[in-house]
Amino acid sequence: ARVASGLAEVERWLADQVRQGLAGAAEHDWDGLAKRLVDAQAPGVAGIVSRLARVRAEDDWPGRLLEEYALINLLAVAYRRRAGLPGPLAQTVLIRTGFPVTREEVLAGPAVRDQWDVLGGRDEPQDRLTARRVWLRGRRTGRPALILSFAPQGQPLDASLVTGTTIDADVTFYPGAAPLRALVATRYGTVPATQLAAGRGAGPAGLSPEEALDEVARALAEDPWTESWPLVLTGVVPERTSLGGLPLHPRSRDPWRLIAVSGGHPLTVAAEWTPQCLRPLTAWDDDGAAVIL
Repeated sequence: ARVASGLAEVERWLADQVRQGLAGAAEHDWDGLAKRLVDAQAPGVAGIVSRLARVRAEDDWPGRLLEEYALINLLAVAYRRRAGLPGPLAQTVLIRTGFPVTREEVLAGPAVRDQWDVLGGRDEPQDRLTARRVWLRGRRTGRPALILSFAPQGQPLDASLVTGTTIDADVTFYPGAAPLRALVATRYGTVPATQLAAGRGAGPAGLSPEEALDEVARALAEDPWTESWPLVLTGVVPERTSLGGLPLHPRSRDPWRLIAVSGGHPLTVAAEWTPQCLRPLTAWDDDGAAVIL
């Protein structure tokens, strides 16, 4: 009931924001709403609201802010109508709102054993913590997975998943309509390059840009709040503002290291898709060696 009341306030607040116009958007309004949502036990929505100040600081903030408002409103409405949603989507709505899923619950779910390519990672500060995001992709199943770990700022993070390696492991996924976040349940060891499945060598198999966009579209259709998705693109040539014709994230433009590895020739690149376009993670050179970008 407390969550429902908090999200009902969000719906009213968003209606007022759109009625008054985006120019009046102020950081103190978002901070106050985020605190009230935490009190209402909806920390997931509070986290989305708290990042609006960063959106407001971007060059193209009006369109981006309206996108964020729309996604927050969609989540609030979905929570109110969750009884009529398919089970996996209803579970996604609960998790996005902030209802916890314990590690034990995830590990008790079905495990997917595969040879998982470690595609790359990224660290980002979150309040007083540092979050490490590591992307995996199964060689046999083709499934992507996101492994999250956290540590207080200044403390070491989990470094057991090394970019460019392939691990033989059981992975269990958090529930939802488009399962992505996962845990490594059992690790059987690192797979030597000479033993990798299908004789593809050290580099992972990839998709064409068109196939990659289709995959992202399917993920968004199942979970419209998806903020990132790992892709492996094959046969793409990097340019200053694009990769295989797909635009790069504003912070990833002029990827000179990637361009140097390519030498103007097609190559395989792991990238993180975001609503603000691609962020390259890792490339594989002619010898199949991983080059962290």
